Amino acid sequence: MRLRAAVLVPFLYMSAHAQAPLFQSHAPLDLQIRTDMHALLHDKGEKRVEHPGTLRFQDGADTGTVKIDLRARGIFRLKECAFPPIRVDLPAKKLDHTPFAGQDKLKLVTHCLSARVYERNLLREYAVYRAFNALTDTSFRVRLAHVTYIDSARTDTVIRYGFLIESDAALAHRIGAEVFEANNVHDLLTDPAYMTLVAMFQYLIGNTDWSVWGRHNIALVRKTAEPHKILAVPYDYDFSGAVGAPYATPPAQLPIRTVRERYYRGFCQPDTMLASILQRFRIARDSIYAAVQAVTELPDGDRRNLLGYFKEFYDAIENRGIVQREFVRGCRSVPQ
Repeated sequence: MRLRAAVLVPFLYMSAHAQAPLFQSHAPLDLQIRTDMHALLHDKGEKRVEHPGTLRFQDGADTGTVKIDLRARGIFRLKECAFPPIRVDLPAKKLDHTPFAGQDKLKLVTHCLSARVYERNLLREYAVYRAFNALTDTSFRVRLAHVTYIDSARTDTVIRYGFLIESDAALAHRIGAEVFEANNVHDLLTDPAYMTLVAMFQYLIGNTDWSVWGRHNIALVRKTAEPHKILAVPYDYDFSGAVGAPYATPPAQLPIRTVRERYYRGFCQPDTMLASILQRFRIARDSIYAAVQAVTELPDGDRRNLLGYFKEFYDAIENRGIVQREFVRGCRSVPQ
């Protein structure tokens, strides 16, 4: 199977030390974003522009203000959310001695709609990212923030939780890889052990909203020291059963009716590899649960619901019949 137009994107400016501050801590940041919010939030066309603004931050004793550019982003959420996700472009050369040292472009996940249930969905999605961090370092780091959005052209102010996501380039640099830009990469061209880990994690959280081939909610990176090793790193979990967003529905072509029903989309692998991946989940169980428990901003009921949903997975993988049905007979076969 051939790859089309593969491009390796090196990450040159950020040293390992420089990238550390923002994602080393889990303490929520206090952020204040000031811009023409009406213009930003209604800029949803194909030719979206940068909207200038300022970012005031507080991280413990560190405070400051920097000029930024903002752009609405996303696919589904861009169209359906009154408050879509945002890309924050930082002045990379003016961030020394701040929590944002070494950063450039960051994704900011927002609350979609004004009802508080959407903020709870956001916190659940943040907890899912933290759960994957507990399973593997080859995962996007995240940082929770308490964000005050100030409309510079009006008197409107909105205060909600949001979270920042590590950039593709920063992730790649951290794990000794490079961003791999290629079209139509098949799952089977990626590292099989990591791909099985990803597929199993997506099953754990009840997520089918991803595609390696379509580059949908998947970032590709290639290990610098092992050029044959391509890793498909997942992100965006709002359509998962674990998050349970009101708008989330499974793809029509799948035999499930709700996102709370799990469906395994991994390819068939040798029994030894499957057993190894399942054992890795067993070993990480306490760490995954602890990562969810650590999100104290999430209401107690949501934490219990999320942990209960994860427990269903862990009960299932101890049942030989379910393992055979879901992951052996239910896996995707290799095309001939």
